[in-house]
Amino acid sequence: MIIFGLEGTAWNLSAALVDEKRVIAEKSATYVPAKGGIHPREASQHHAENMAKVVGSILATAREQDLKIDGIAFSQGPGLGPCLRTVATAARMLSLRIGVPLLGVNHCVAHIEVGKWQSEAQDPAIIYVSGANSQVLALRRGRYRIFGETLDISIGNAIDKFARSVGLAHPGGPKVEELARNAKQYISLPYTVKGMDLSFSGMSTAATEAAKKHDLADVCHSLQETAFAMLVEVTERAMAHAEKSEVLLVGGVGANKRLGQMLNTMCEERGAKFHLPDRKYMGDNGSMIAYNGLLMLKCGIVTPISESHVRPGYRPDEVDVVWA
Repeated sequence: MIIFGLEGTAWNLSAALVDEKRVIAEKSATYVPAKGGIHPREASQHHAENMAKVVGSILATAREQDLKIDGIAFSQGPGLGPCLRTVATAARMLSLRIGVPLLGVNHCVAHIEVGKWQSEAQDPAIIYVSGANSQVLALRRGRYRIFGETLDISIGNAIDKFARSVGLAHPGGPKVEELARNAKQYISLPYTVKGMDLSFSGMSTAATEAAKKHDLADVCHSLQETAFAMLVEVTERAMAHAEKSEVLLVGGVGANKRLGQMLNTMCEERGAKFHLPDRKYMGDNGSMIAYNGLLMLKCGIVTPISESHVRPGYRPDEVDVVWA
């Protein structure tokens, strides 16, 4: 079975072909704003302008290798409405043109499934951190239940917001991580964990204020240490509650080496196993959408055109994970 996947919820437009064992091909085009954060209409226009090139490259690979495509998977949500609609329109056209089923994929669940596939995690507690999401999940009774999540902005958004405020160019996360390595001291910042949920907005604002008085490297270090400690705390409690002996880190912010180190230390102290997929599968990519679509099609789950409307607020705990 070979599935074509199309991702485009925010920054990255990406298409891929996968089978059950490997990623056959992937092609991406990334929107980078001239300044500030993401602009939904500009991002969707970027996706529309690059759609033919990205999709055409993958279809050309299928023709060259004489591969039969069995389904078209697309990111149905969550994400930015204009971007989702651009991708959904292209996916519907491909499904009708090729004459194969359409597969509407939950973007968050796709991150989890490609992470499990590439890291060989079996039944982990999952920490999903990206520019738009911060959630701790685990599979219970056929769904990925959310044990804790951000109450305001995501960790990725918080770091990028801080980075912009101190004049760091986009993307801010890698630059904050690099500066943090040269820190000499920790500066106290708001640590906000409410039960199993988290709040990052106040911490980001406090870091911006701290940067006016302290060395920027010290503030970057303190921001990471505070935010990541919050995430590790909630993840550890979710592991205990759900009785999981594995942790899987997914999402774009998961590429941060310090976060991985802290989670790995926590797992070692608990006698648990930490799983980290290859960096190329952490950010948004077409392979994750294609692979999740493959799992769906194997179970007979397809998306009629009439039900292929985009879902900007589509939560992972709304998905019946019948393939697990």
